[in-house]
Amino acid sequence: MGELLEANMDVGQMRRAADGACKLMKVLSNPDRLLLLCQLSQGEKRVGELEELVGVVQPTLSQQLGVLREEGLVTTRREGKHIYYQIDSPATLAVMGVLFKHFCETKECN
Repeated sequence: MGELLEANMDVGQMRRAADGACKLMKVLSNPDRLLLLCQLSQGEKRVGELEELVGVVQPTLSQQLGVLREEGLVTTRREGKHIYYQIDSPATLAVMGVLFKHFCETKECN
């Protein structure tokens, strides 16, 4: 099953780490947000691109992108009238990589 991870943390540190992990997993537990992060893990995208790629329409798209911004998982930049999003959380990018490997890197997804 794999190696057990060694944790040289006291219980307080473990609690804070668990709280942070649970907060991230709660954000990822929404299918629309997870799909948005899947697309953003491939690189920066415009709002219009995300709408087309994920199939989530306004206002749901704006609401879910707002949650990702509020939680500090993504940042934005404006270029003219376009807003671009990108992942701004190394932990989120790492988790997305693990999820991709275990759920999308199979023959069923190709």
